[in-house]
Amino acid sequence: MKKSLVVLLHIGYWGCYFAMIMVMLAMFFRGEDAIEAKIEEAFQIIFLFALLPSVITFYTCYSYIFPKYFQQKKYFLVAISELVISLAASIIGYSFLAIFVGEDCVDDGEEGIIFGAIFFMTFIALISGVIAMVMRGFITWFDEIKLKSELQQKNNEMEMALVKSKLDPHFLFNTINNIDILILKNADQASSYLNQLSDIMRFMLYETKADKIPLFKEIEYIKKYIELQKIRTSNLSYVNFNLVGDSNNKIIAPMIFIPFIENAFKHNNNKKLEDAITINIKIEEENINFKCINKFDANRKSKEEENGLGNHLIQKRLNLIYPNRHHLTVKNENNLYSVFLTIENE
Repeated sequence: MKKSLVVLLHIGYWGCYFAMIMVMLAMFFRGEDAIEAKIEEAFQIIFLFALLPSVITFYTCYSYIFPKYFQQKKYFLVAISELVISLAASIIGYSFLAIFVGEDCVDDGEEGIIFGAIFFMTFIALISGVIAMVMRGFITWFDEIKLKSELQQKNNEMEMALVKSKLDPHFLFNTINNIDILILKNADQASSYLNQLSDIMRFMLYETKADKIPLFKEIEYIKKYIELQKIRTSNLSYVNFNLVGDSNNKIIAPMIFIPFIENAFKHNNNKKLEDAITINIKIEEENINFKCINKFDANRKSKEEENGLGNHLIQKRLNLIYPNRHHLTVKNENNLYSVFLTIENE
């Protein structure tokens, strides 16, 4: 939600609140003489008795209790915290009222009225706290709806880009032709590659529709994709893939690492290079670390925009899916293109 709308919500609430207090005070002072002499006292009562405890409780609930406890579904702590804050704010308000207005104005020397005044202020502050939680909840809900809508739009763009990338005729035709040639030489191996190609197509069509998938499925796809790419070369050290850590019980958004790997193959056509592409995935308790480094010809025109996924689109998707929970670094130097991506585990 825009900040201007949020500010208007706050102004509207406090405007209505102040108007209600003014009406109550007008009824309280009705019929009394020397109204002018009561104006200053009335405004002191408004600020210290009615407004100060409510403001303290409202913005404490709005800024602290809601994100700290309510969003974590710790409702018991929400109730206790709001009650304590309301009571403390009321005591503060009463203390200032007694100092600046005078105890006689507040309690007329009766102890019971003191507790009654504090109880009444606590009740008013509690109501303000509840309204603060409702307002913050509405703003959060509105922002989540907007974010989901934007994420859906970006995911649609991503799906279209992925379809173009994954169904790249050059990759598919080359793979099918290589398998066709391999059938005559080694039928069992050709069948294995064909099954891997089938698994890749199945993964693209079905698994990528989910928001999150098990990490081991993403890694299985990467392994199969690399194996199919290696059909076209006899260089055993052309691609180095290293996996460290346990991928079980970990989830990730689909197709997070694939675009970087695809671009690495697209930007390197020399299959005779040693260690032309290095891919490392390190799975830790808190993070998943991905590194992809490929050698490239600086004179060769990049086809990333034509056939692959641009870094701009990838970065947008990361920002939407993992806001403040990822770190991406891309370097292009000394004929080496390096991608370093860290994602926090859920």
